[in-house]
Amino acid sequence: MIELLTADTPNGKKISIMLEEIKFDYKVTKINILKDEQFKPEFKKLSPFSKIPVIIDHDKKISLFESGAILIYLGEKSGKFYDKNQRTTINQWLMGQMAYIGPMLGQHHQFHHYNPGKSEFGESRYFKISERIYKELDERLSQSEFLAGKDYTIADIATFPWIARHEWHDIGLKKFKGLARWYKEISEREAVQIGYDLLNKGEKIPEV
Repeated sequence: MIELLTADTPNGKKISIMLEEIKFDYKVTKINILKDEQFKPEFKKLSPFSKIPVIIDHDKKISLFESGAILIYLGEKSGKFYDKNQRTTINQWLMGQMAYIGPMLGQHHQFHHYNPGKSEFGESRYFKISERIYKELDERLSQSEFLAGKDYTIADIATFPWIARHEWHDIGLKKFKGLARWYKEISEREAVQIGYDLLNKGEKIPEV
């Protein structure tokens, strides 16, 4: 059984979506990041950077931190969404999400959504970068069904929850036909809908 220690964030939703997709038995343990529970010593032992999510594979008695590493582990363990013949391509798009898409959209959230008016430079910088991310993803998805090619993979699972905050971004998802098509197709998957509502609050995926 997999225990998912997490909060209701895009990085947290990646793993609950993956667990639903591969149909693994799992339970969610909520880490309240608004109360700094991620900094408690017992959690830091599992996650050296005090970041969610973490999984504990109780069958193998191991734990993993970093959402990208967790997705790779679950892909290998399940044999799903991480095809051996596609891994070089999948890894590139997964690392692109981990190193670029997530961190930059996360900064856009901080300046544009949570703290508007505090830094004109920050708001402008991260809005422009986020808009460029939309364009770059749209270019890829206008010529490829999914990020790594014709198949849905962990790269798509990693990226989707960040684009699901498109209403926060104020960029206009509808303007990007390839990206919007990809987003809509993934949002209609039953496992994605269940995993997106990882804390069972009745949370719905925002429409295009």
